[in-house]
This record gives sequence, C-alpha cells and structure tokens, in this order.
Amino acid sequence: MQKPFDEKVKSGIEKACVLLFWLCVWQLAALLADNKLLLAGPLDTARALCREISSPDFFRTVGSSILRLFAGFCAAFLCGGVLGVLSFRLHFAEALLSPLMHFCKAVPVAAFAVILLIWQGAGRLSASVCFLVVLPIVYVNVLEGLSHTDKKLLEMAHVFRFSRKNIFFYIYRPAMAPFLEGCLKTALGMGLKAGIAAEVIGIPRWSIGGEIYLSKIYLDTAGIFAWTAVVLVLSFCLERAVLFLWRRFLLWKPSPAAGKNMHADRTVPSEKHGRLSTGTAFSCSQSSQKKQVKSQEADSFLIFQDIDKSYDGHTVLSGINRRLDMTRSYCLMAPSGAGKTTLLHMAAGLIRPNAGSITVTADTGSSKETAEKTVGAGGVPLFGSMVFQEDRLCEAESALTNVTLACRDERKAVECLEKLLPGEALQKPVSQLSGGQRRRVCIARALLADSRILLLDEPFTGLDEENRQRAAEVILAYRAGRLLLAATHDEADAGRLDGEIWRL
Repeated sequence: MQKPFDEKVKSGIEKACVLLFWLCVWQLAALLADNKLLLAGPLDTARALCREISSPDFFRTVGSSILRLFAGFCAAFLCGGVLGVLSFRLHFAEALLSPLMHFCKAVPVAAFAVILLIWQGAGRLSASVCFLVVLPIVYVNVLEGLSHTDKKLLEMAHVFRFSRKNIFFYIYRPAMAPFLEGCLKTALGMGLKAGIAAEVIGIPRWSIGGEIYLSKIYLDTAGIFAWTAVVLVLSFCLERAVLFLWRRFLLWKPSPAAGKNMHADRTVPSEKHGRLSTGTAFSCSQSSQKKQVKSQEADSFLIFQDIDKSYDGHTVLSGINRRLDMTRSYCLMAPSGAGKTTLLHMAAGLIRPNAGSITVTADTGSSKETAEKTVGAGGVPLFGSMVFQEDRLCEAESALTNVTLACRDERKAVECLEKLLPGEALQKPVSQLSGGQRRRVCIARALLADSRILLLDEPFTGLDEENRQRAAEVILAYRAGRLLLAATHDEADAGRLDGEIWRL
C-alpha cells in the first residue's frame, strides 16, 4: 500500500535531516583533524568528485567496471538458482555442493583475488570474484525458498493436475519471493564491494578499483572518498533497478487457464475399448448427467480391497473392503481420528496403503471385459478432485484465479462461483475472504476440475445452515453423474447430498 503524500514528504524530510547531520559530523571531524591527507572533508570530496566526473574517461571507467561486475552477478544468480534447484531435488547434490559453498563463504576476498589474478589475469578478475561471492548467497536463499514451499499446496496442485508453469508461478514463486528479494539486496552490495576490492588488487584498465589505487599512490584522500561515493551511488541505483525489475516480474502472471496439464500424458482407460475415460467434459444439466451416467459409468465401481494403513506403528485403517458405484453419492462417517481423511487421500493417490489396493473396474457389454486402474501398490491417482480438510488455496490470488487454475476455463469458474459467492468476492484475494467464503471457493474448484470422482473432506466446515444448503445444491447440480465420496460428522449431510451413509 502506498503511503499518503504528506507521509512521504515527512519521511523525505527526516532522511534529509539525518544525511545533513552526518555531513556536519564529517565536516567537523575533518576540521579537527586539520590534515587533508588523513581525513578529507565533504567539501574537498565534492570538489574531487566534480574533477573526476569532468574527466573524459570517467564514464568509460564506470561503465567498464559496472559491466564486468554485473556480468559476474548475473552469472552467479543463474548458476546459484540452478544449483539450488538441483540440490532441492537431489539430496546427493546438496551434500556434494555444501563444502563448495562453505568454502566460497569462508575464504577471504583478497585470497580469491590473488589466486584468480595468477590464473587468469586482471581483465576478468572482478567478474570472477563477484561471481564467487554472490554464488553461495543465491544458492542458500534459493534452497531455503524451495524448502519453505507449502507441501500441502503442492499436493493440491498434483490432485488438480496444474501445469508445471502454473506450479512455478502460483506456488513456488510466492514461496521463494521473500528469500530472493532479501538475497538480491544482500548479494548486489556484497558483489559490488568484492568486485571493486578485486580491481584494487588487479588494477585492470578502465576500472573504479584502479582509480582508487592510483588515488592511494598519490595520497589523494579526497579522490579515494570521491570514488567511494561513486561506488555508493552506483550500488544504490543498481539495487533499485534490479529490485524494480524483480517486483515487476512478481506482478506478471500467466493466464491460469493456459498451459498443458502436468499429467496430460497419463490416460485412464476409455469405455469404448474396455477402458475408463478421464477428462470428460460435464454439464450441470440433468439430461447430460443421465447420458453421461448411462454411456460412460454403467457398471463401473471404485473398489477398496483389504486396505491397511498405519503410521509409526499406529494402525489407522485395517481390513477396509467396500465397493462403490461410480454413479452414486456416499457419506463416509466415523469418529475423529478413525481414518476418513486418510482414506480420501488414498483415493486421490496422495498416499499409499500398506496393504491392499484401490481399483476402478468397468464391465463392458456381454463379454464382461473388465479394466482396472490401481491405486496403492502402483501409486497411480484415480483422477479425483478434492475438497481438502484445509483450504489449500493460493492466498495472494483471487477466488476466480484459484478455481480457474483447476478447471482452466474462466467462464465456467465465474458461472459456478456466482452461485456460491457474492459478486464482489470473485476478484478479491482469498486471503481477504471469510472462512466460509474460502470454503465455497474450495467446493467450486473441486466441482469444476476435470475428474471422475469427487472427494469432499468436511466440505461444509465454517458454513451456516443457509450456505450449507446452497453449497449442497450446487454440488448436486455440478456432480454430473460422478462418484461423490464425502467425509462428514453430520448425518444431515447425507440427506443434503442425497448420499448413502458408509460407516467405518
């Protein structure tokens, strides 16, 4: 949020007063020292700065240094990002790279500069030193940002088959943003200072470090201060420019409706060939539901067979056997901790049972040919969409964006959300919505996702009676003949959802 104009003016005046105070302290210290070789004052430094700026080689010198240093910074940022991702994905890579990064952080800049000067000369010295200083900063922050990504959001993206591009822009990027912004602020200053220090040692042509070295040779303290002021201004401007581009990048987002599904290459059997289809377009009209049920889901079943699941020796589910008609609704009821959520997560393919299997079967015609898609031992998802026990929403995005990411059709998302939310809530970030409104966004997302099974874990949490009834009506309207399996504590939900009660 932008500050009011008068607040900005007040802040600017305060900063100017602070700067003026320290300039006065500096000038007073110079007067007390009374020796320009020991301490040049701000007035002497300003005269030296004007002298350097008026030199015909000033901009060439500044431009050459900045070009070399920025090249080293960009190379380190790219390399650190790639290595950070690699270490996040492969534990062995992290173990292998950890000593190298500690080495880069621990070795003094002067040691780097001397060794690299021997190896490659002065021309590329500052870029190389900047690279080695910035690399571990970027690497550590990328790794930290990826490690802090919400695992539950990644599970949600897997269930709804987000494209890889959308996973990056809507889940990974927001998680990494604070780490990388802090990294940019730190790494730019550190890289610039280290690179200039390397130039003082290597003295390449057309370099700020070389000019500082010459000022030292001639005992020109004011000149040293003048070039130091140039470095400070350049560091400030470069940081502001890079952060501006970074924040513009954070604002840019691809269309949530665009992009290939992450699992688009995985197909579920189609009925025509004795296999079940996924990705079937559905309508909320009663006639299309009946056609879909008759033509695609006849004699189809979701079968839980001998399911056992335990965590750390504690049994959650044991000997679960159930055959669910793919055209009906079921309400799963049991006390808290009895394994309702675990069973739904297994049906969604997020976790595997310790024993048993979950299959979808279909009889096709008189031959009774049966096709199966197994979840559990093979870990293959059943292409179900889910209302999780937690909301699992992209907090900075609107209700409309969250639903469109799952269904990839903004028009359908608007149509469904308008049945559940007030119109002004559609474009608000979900972080600004009430708990009940967020829950309805989750329901719309699950209903519109391209799936064969609707898995609802306590779907009416946080909703009053009126909104529970409205949400249930929308669920029934958009179910489109799919299997609906809802976990609930309220038997009245079975009536609302026209479902058969299944007690664990």
